[in-house]
Amino acid sequence: MSQLDDLKSRFGSADFLSFSEKSPDFVAIEVKTAFSTATIALQGAHVMTWQPVGHKPVIWLSKAAKFATGKSIRGGVPLCWPWFGPHATEPGYPGHGFARTIPWSLFDASKLPDGRVRLEFKPVMNDAANHQWPHASVVRNVITVGQELVVGLTTRNTGTTPFPLGQALHTYFEVGDIRQTSIAGLAGCAYIDKVDGGKRKKQKGDVTFSGEADRVYLDTAGCCGIVDPVMKRTILITSTGSRSTVVWNPGAEKAAKMGDFGKQGENKMVCVETANAVDDVITLMPGQTHRMTAQYRVIKHGR
Repeated sequence: MSQLDDLKSRFGSADFLSFSEKSPDFVAIEVKTAFSTATIALQGAHVMTWQPVGHKPVIWLSKAAKFATGKSIRGGVPLCWPWFGPHATEPGYPGHGFARTIPWSLFDASKLPDGRVRLEFKPVMNDAANHQWPHASVVRNVITVGQELVVGLTTRNTGTTPFPLGQALHTYFEVGDIRQTSIAGLAGCAYIDKVDGGKRKKQKGDVTFSGEADRVYLDTAGCCGIVDPVMKRTILITSTGSRSTVVWNPGAEKAAKMGDFGKQGENKMVCVETANAVDDVITLMPGQTHRMTAQYRVIKHGR
């Protein structure tokens, strides 16, 4: 039975879900609530779109995004797990881990009493993933679609030895113009500036953009906002279980080389990532569970 047929068989009676193939064997789940709509790829348990009623899209998906088995999607909410960036000892392993490019299984879907929809996913580990991650563990991604979008990534150590855990919700947000966009809530935070050779700096005032940006903010407070005067809104990001905040925009030159950003796509997006990275990587002890969540909601600016 195909993935699409399996989903229709198990969840066909759920009037808040529908299923389609974006390309051969690339299955997407459409979620509709009274508050918002969302699209989630089965590969990577990857939120591709989220749009609250009465608002423009909040999650950015490149118009040139490719939907191919085993390839990451440009945009949405990629899951970086169980490491962030390059692997600590194996340069041949995929950057940001394998979670975003392997199949996941939808094993629970329900409409909550308040009208929100909750979906729970578990990974389908292949031989390569098991080789790259030999640690006994259980991971789940829970996505709740309503007036807010909530993504919760839970990892449990089911083995007898500790292991390091690096992770990020690599979320792409849609903005009117990156050059007029700012990020509030990170003033005073120390950060690693990857564009400037990994130098350690301290943020002064709000974050603004004039070209490529790639920064890991350390020991962050768990709340920041993308202030967008063009779209006349602030996207509020509230995180738990996260010690780091990653801010990324490739800039025009790097985006052009990537090939899947679309024409000037970099001007319409910014990544603000809920993460545990670099200095903030977690050591998960045997029997311990860690849950990292991000909640996104939109606040309209005054008239």
